[in-house]
Amino acid sequence: MTKVKLIEIISRRTGLTKRETEAVLSGFTETVKEALSEGESVNIRGFGSFRVQERSARNARNLATGEIMRIKAKRVPTFKPSRELKDHVLTRDSE
Repeated sequence: MTKVKLIEIISRRTGLTKRETEAVLSGFTETVKEALSEGESVNIRGFGSFRVQERSARNARNLATGEIMRIKAKRVPTFKPSRELKDHVLTRDSE
């Protein structure tokens, strides 16, 4: 689903205009980005949580040359779905 399609569906369900819906969605995504960049997690009850995970430095092999390379440590955003979201997806799959 694209952002445009998401805005269209939310707009229809909430009665907000598409422009208002886009502003809300953009505000939400920017707030999540800012929180994660500051090391905070974002928890949405019934949906899931966005967190930043530390990945340690490691060695990897370049498959083309066989050379061992060093990959630097980094921080990556992750999403962990809530039990409710997992259950909802499972029940939709079994129908």
